[in-house]
Amino acid sequence: MFRRLTALLATALITACLAGCQSTDHWVEAKPSDGWAAQYRDASNSSYTPRAGATDLRFEWNRSVKGELGAGVALGSGNYLAVNAQTPAGCSLMVWESDNLGRQRWCTRLVQGGGFASPLFDGFDNVYIGQPGAILSFPPTQWIRWRQPVIGMPLTPRILDPGQLLVVTHLGQVLVYDAHRGVVVGTALDLVAGVDPKDPQRGLEDCQPARPQCPVAAAPAFSPASSLVVLGLWEPGAEQPVLLGLRYRPGQTPIMAREWRSDAVGGGPIASPVLSADGTTVYVNGRDERLWALDAADGTAKWSVPLDYLAQTPPSVSPDGLIVAGGGPGAKLTGIRDHGDRGEVLWTRDDVEPLTTSSQAGADVAYTVMRDGDGQTLLVFSPGDGSTLNSYPLQRASGWPVGVSVGADGRVVAATSAGVVYGFAPA
Repeated sequence: MFRRLTALLATALITACLAGCQSTDHWVEAKPSDGWAAQYRDASNSSYTPRAGATDLRFEWNRSVKGELGAGVALGSGNYLAVNAQTPAGCSLMVWESDNLGRQRWCTRLVQGGGFASPLFDGFDNVYIGQPGAILSFPPTQWIRWRQPVIGMPLTPRILDPGQLLVVTHLGQVLVYDAHRGVVVGTALDLVAGVDPKDPQRGLEDCQPARPQCPVAAAPAFSPASSLVVLGLWEPGAEQPVLLGLRYRPGQTPIMAREWRSDAVGGGPIASPVLSADGTTVYVNGRDERLWALDAADGTAKWSVPLDYLAQTPPSVSPDGLIVAGGGPGAKLTGIRDHGDRGEVLWTRDDVEPLTTSSQAGADVAYTVMRDGDGQTLLVFSPGDGSTLNSYPLQRASGWPVGVSVGADGRVVAATSAGVVYGFAPA
C-alpha cells in the first residue's frame, strides 16, 4: 500500500510539473545591458534611454587609452565601461570602472584596424567585440569565452532575440551566433560576391570615411518589433551605396534573408541607419544633406527634410518620434518631429555645432559634444526646444568627439578620437 501511494504521488507530481512547470533557461540568455550597451545604445541605434537624464553634472575623472578611439564607449548594467582603442603597443580592449575614477579592471590586446566598431555589453557584463578576421566574447574577466573566424572586420555586434548575436562584417558577411556558446546559428549570408576570406583587412581604411572599398561601413540597425535588420551597402562598382533590409527568421532556413533593396536616399546613405521603436520607419542621413525617413516594409521614401549640412553621425530618435539630427563639422543642432507622412523641423540652433550624435535621456534631457572655439564642450539641452540646460568644457580635448554614453546610474561618459575618456556623475 505504501509503495502504491508513493508511486501515485510521484505520478501526480510529474503530471503537475509537465502541466505547469516551464523552462527557466531564459534568464541566462544574453540580453543587452541596462546601460549604454554599445555605440548608439541599442540594436535599433536609437541613442535614446528611457532613464531621465541629469541636468546638473559633476566632473569626476578623465583618463587616456594611450592611443586613439573611433567609436563610443559601452556601459554595462552596473559600473563597467568598455572601450575599443587603437594603440601602438600594449592593451587595446579595456574595461574600467565608471564609478571609481576609471579604475581598470582588465585589458587585452586585439588585432588592430577595427577601431570604428564599439564593444557590446550584455546584461551579465560579458563583452562582444570584433577584430579583423574574428568575433570574440569575454566574460567579466579578460579570459576569452569564445572566438570564431569571420570574413572581414565585425561592426558593432547586436543582440537579436535573447541569446542570439548578430554579426555583420565590413566585407558584407552576415552571421547569427549563439551568444553563449559562440556557434553559428543557421548559415551565413554573403552580401558581396568574390570576397577573399584570407584578407580580412581589405578596404578597412575606407570604413571610417565611408568610401567604396568598405562595402558595409556602419553598424546595422535591428528592430525586435519587426524582426528587420537594415544596413548600408556599397556594392562593387556602384556609384553610391544603397540600403538593404534583411528579415530575421528565427527557426527558419535561411535564418536571415534579403527583404528589399532601396536607392531612395539621395546620394546614398551615410552613417548607421536608425529604426523607430515600433519598427515601421528607417531614419538615415543622405549624402544630399537631407534626413530621410523610409518605410521599413519595402524601403520606399516616406519623407525627407533638408539639413543644409552633411550629418556624419546618425540621428537620435525617441519612441514618440522626436528626432535630433546627427552631428559633424558644420552641423546645426536641429530637432525634428515625425508626423508619419512628413517631417517637421521644430527648432534649429545656429549657434551650436554638434560634433556627435545627440544622446537622449528621457523626454526632457539630451547630451552632445559641441565645438567651443578651439575646444569641445559637453552640452546638456532640452530635446523639446533645443534650449541649453547646462554645459561642461572637456579639459584639453583634442581630436574629435566619438559619442556620449549615458549609464543606468545616470553617469555620462564622453570620449574623443585622441583617446581621452571623460566621466561625469549626476550632481
